[in-house]
Amino acid sequence: MRTTRPTTRTLRTACVTVAAALLATGCGRSDDSAAADAPAKISGGKAKGKLVMWSMGDKADKDLQSLAKKFEQQNPGVTVQITAVPWDAAHEKLTTAIAGGNTPDLSLIGSTWMAEMAAMKGFQATPASFKASAFFPGQWDTTKYKNASYGVPFIADTSVIYYRTDITAKAGIKGAPADDWAGYLKDLKAVQATVGKQNPKLRHATQLQTGFNSWLFWLPLVWQQGGDIYDSGTKKFTFDSPAVAKALEYYSGIFKDGLSPNDKTDSGQNFQNGLIGTVQQGASTSGNLHLNAPALDSTWQTMPLPRGEQAAGLAGGSDLAVFKDAKNPDAAWKFVQFLTAPENLATYADATGNLPAVARSWSEGKLSGNPKMAAFETQLKVTKAPPSITTWQQIADTIDSELEKLAYGKSTLAETQKTLQSKAAGIGTGR
Repeated sequence: MRTTRPTTRTLRTACVTVAAALLATGCGRSDDSAAADAPAKISGGKAKGKLVMWSMGDKADKDLQSLAKKFEQQNPGVTVQITAVPWDAAHEKLTTAIAGGNTPDLSLIGSTWMAEMAAMKGFQATPASFKASAFFPGQWDTTKYKNASYGVPFIADTSVIYYRTDITAKAGIKGAPADDWAGYLKDLKAVQATVGKQNPKLRHATQLQTGFNSWLFWLPLVWQQGGDIYDSGTKKFTFDSPAVAKALEYYSGIFKDGLSPNDKTDSGQNFQNGLIGTVQQGASTSGNLHLNAPALDSTWQTMPLPRGEQAAGLAGGSDLAVFKDAKNPDAAWKFVQFLTAPENLATYADATGNLPAVARSWSEGKLSGNPKMAAFETQLKVTKAPPSITTWQQIADTIDSELEKLAYGKSTLAETQKTLQSKAAGIGTGR
């Protein structure tokens, strides 16, 4: 699953350091609360002038370019220039541009960067003409900072359970595994019992993420228990809550019972090779499986994440944001309107395999006819965004580190919970 493009921990730490330095020095930005900003306004009529957009990726997004050409045809007075920015360099390039007042008009922004860059007063507040109800709720929340929206969701991302029907069937499971925590764990144990017997190649029933980005898969467990790790009302972390304790117990128990390896091997490849029976991953895994192992198309399926007290998942992906220092903000917002129109976003999703953040786009394109994608639509309806605090990346890194210790048996449940609360409180929430 992707929130922002995965990079090395070293690079991310460096990016956080750069951002912290920029915030500390001000770099042309005031310390006033970004929440006081009034929403931008979009004029009537056609878009005009030159519009510059940054799109994250190692090469030009031909499908985005195709939509830009269509936008130019509908708005003869505008020219759209889209520049590819590698994900590995994007964070530093964006924060440097914001601090120096030298931004493009518009950019794709990793959802976990939104609060940090909004706090730098980098973005215009979202015009009122964009309605939250058009988007999956969790996706809309990724654009928020201090209860105001500073962008528009574009590409959604969340994770579901992939399962090998050829493997689960030999464990006596008819159809999908159970959709609740207790039942799902029971089914995992049934699959594990077939290792080397009914399923000769199988090594583990599933594979949980350890270390880098494991927070993506663990945080929904807290929400599924009806809890959270942060109280926005009191502005305090709640890692010391019963819901967190249950989520840690569930996560660690899968390793303790030998249902998952903790060796950090490629879970997608292990699933493809039949070494594991289930895995929790995002939509890109579907494309990879179809591309690399088309013969397996009939032997894998997807299901929403098992529910605890309630259903919940993580909202990730990328948003579109117009910069405070945009030279052509009116055309930029009109392009955002165009890109997030249900039919246009459906076209983009069909071409790229990305998940659209607009709910109606699912019925406009091919997604509604793909049974393997149905679990993603169901999951997106109950996703939540991580806390919209400027220190989130540091908190996420801390969660990754402590979960890794727990998975390796180097820390107890109580120690992990206490350390998470202590370290999070020490990091704080930033601006």
